[in-house]
Amino acid sequence: MSLVLDAAAQDLLFREARTANTFSDEPVTDEQVQAIYDLVKFGPTAFNQTPLRITLVRSPEARERLVKHMAEGNQAKTAAAPLVAILSADNEFHEELPQLLPHFPQAKDLFFSERPAREGSALVNAALQAAYFIVGVRAAGLAAGPMTGLDFAGLQKEFLDDDHTPLMVVNIGKPGEDAWFPRSPRLAYEDVVTTV
Repeated sequence: MSLVLDAAAQDLLFREARTANTFSDEPVTDEQVQAIYDLVKFGPTAFNQTPLRITLVRSPEARERLVKHMAEGNQAKTAAAPLVAILSADNEFHEELPQLLPHFPQAKDLFFSERPAREGSALVNAALQAAYFIVGVRAAGLAAGPMTGLDFAGLQKEFLDDDHTPLMVVNIGKPGEDAWFPRSPRLAYEDVVTTV
């Protein structure tokens, strides 16, 4: 085996991990979410930028406001999940670069003075961080249900501002009964990897 990570960890994070469609009623604590973030914050991004923002939807009122923006097929599971996170990209991430990139503080103005450049970079790097977040949820022994079937404009207006672009909504918790759809196929190595 070419991987250093043991087989049980590989299964937990990838091979046996699935997108959950139902959840138990066991709560997801703030301590669990902090442990997840404290692990995944070390994932690499361009210029060490950290554009991902996580909005935890806990109150019944906020959950109701969120559910109305979800596609019909995602509403019931979002209403029932122990915790729901809205993941978004902060398009003003560059303000933190002098702190996050102390050896190259001029990157803030050199590369990100224009809003379109910031939006493109924020989108790519927040998406990277969102993927790390999902793996972190799995590392905590929880299941994640990431969804993009939603009204993005409505979600942004309801929960965010013009400086934050919504990426996805993630249901989080311990899997419930009949949580899994059958595993869908994946492409083989030779279908994906090319050597030049």
